Amino acid sequence: MDEVVRMVTDRVGIPEDKARSAVEVVVNYLKNKLPGPIAGQIDGAMSGGGGGGGIGGMLGGLGGQS
Repeated sequence: MDEVVRMVTDRVGIPEDKARSAVEVVVNYLKNKLPGPIAGQIDGAMSGGGGGGGIGGMLGGLGGQS
């Protein structure tokens, strides 16, 4: 999750605590809306697990684009 929080902080220019809150809201929303097996993978992606490079890997490196 830290990787996504850094992306939000850098790109939007908000303090880290506000970015973390925003990311948590979005993650919880997605987990509640997605089917169970997919929702269960979100925690792994947010922690960098799953072999895909965390959420940055899932997003195809979008964090580095402007």
